[in-house]
Amino acid sequence: MGSVGAVAESFFATIKTELLDRQPWPTRTMAHKAIFEYIEGWFNTRRLHSSLGYLSPAAYEATRHHQLEQVA
Repeated sequence: MGSVGAVAESFFATIKTELLDRQPWPTRTMAHKAIFEYIEGWFNTRRLHSSLGYLSPAAYEATRHHQLEQVA
């Protein structure tokens, strides 16, 4: 499975613990909307990740993009 699989497993465990297990979801639509808002509004933009040097995924991507531009 490798590190990508481990990261995916960690992500799914996190979303289950931090969002899905905290309340009942009466409809799939409500769960889908909540998952989207969690990922786009919190997980990617504000939640810090140790595997990314304690940056959010969005900050890591912006930093990495800037570093690659400097090399080019």
